[in-house]
Amino acid sequence: MIQVHGVNQYYRQSHILRDLELEAKPGRCTCVMGRNGVGKTTLLKCIMGLLPIRGGRIVLGDLDITRLSPEARARAGIGYVPQGREIFPELTVEENLRVSLGARADRARQIPGAIYDLFPVLKEMRGRRGGDLSGGQQQQLAIGRALVLDPKLLILDEPGEGIQPNIVRQIGDVIRKLNAELGLSVLLVEQKLPFARRVADDFYIMEKGSVVAHGAINALSDELVRRHLSV
Repeated sequence: MIQVHGVNQYYRQSHILRDLELEAKPGRCTCVMGRNGVGKTTLLKCIMGLLPIRGGRIVLGDLDITRLSPEARARAGIGYVPQGREIFPELTVEENLRVSLGARADRARQIPGAIYDLFPVLKEMRGRRGGDLSGGQQQQLAIGRALVLDPKLLILDEPGEGIQPNIVRQIGDVIRKLNAELGLSVLLVEQKLPFARRVADDFYIMEKGSVVAHGAINALSDELVRRHLSV
């Protein structure tokens, strides 16, 4: 679904991503892992078009999106939930969700009922301001807003960060449902090993801007964890 070929990215003189190769397959959850500062969030921002790349290609399905704007990538089928959620605190839940309707390829004007089916709390609180929700509810809103786009690929940057465990479990259930029932591809950055092992099908481990290991999630051995993820 998404293929990253030989991507290089720089911040001023610092070489952040180095000839990076990655593939997130259709209908599967792919988890990107690594210690802090290895380039995981930078990778997601490059895929979404929020940061420029200096070399390489990014392909969504059969479409080369390397030079497309973030808005065009959203219309092409990428939903993005950044670290920190970035909802609009002064808008209501419903207004936050409606923001994404303008980027739908089919120009639909109604929030899909499936969003409220996945996250019933959003329906209960659709008239409440986003800033008044708990952290877990705001994360559900951010994911729901991305899903309003009807994406082919959903990108999540540490969706469980700072959220109560029961909401993290619900988010994991939603990811598995999106994979299994809708065939949606999910690209996930996650630090928590139990969550990654529960929801992911495939993993990539990054160090210093490059992939140093990847495979099916059941191949994520204790030795790989010790070598590349332990602090």
